[in-house]
Amino acid sequence: MKNFVVKTIANAAALAIAVWVLDRITLTGDSTGKKIGTLLLVALVFGLVNFLVKPIVKVLTFPLFILTLGLITLVVNALMLMLTSWLADKLDLSFHVEGFWTAVLGGLIISIVSWALAVVLPDDKD
Repeated sequence: MKNFVVKTIANAAALAIAVWVLDRITLTGDSTGKKIGTLLLVALVFGLVNFLVKPIVKVLTFPLFILTLGLITLVVNALMLMLTSWLADKLDLSFHVEGFWTAVLGGLIISIVSWALAVVLPDDKD
């Protein structure tokens, strides 16, 4: 359970950095507390999308992974971020990604930040 909470907070931090760096990824709210709550909920949605949908997409696009030497991962990450944005809209969360190329850059930022946090944070397998 602790690992799940740490990964959710790491996802929220990565999403926050993407929101901060890219002006076409927006997170709105009345107060800082509301923005943090929204960010945590979006991180949960993002985690679920990556857990449930991403493996299916990776299997279906496996030939493209081989053909592009893995560069299609950027597109898959962008699509997962856009799906998260769409689901956030349906769940009335104030998180929005505007455009495919913004999603590609956002996915790249989130991947780098998540990787850096995974290196720093302990991974309890207990």
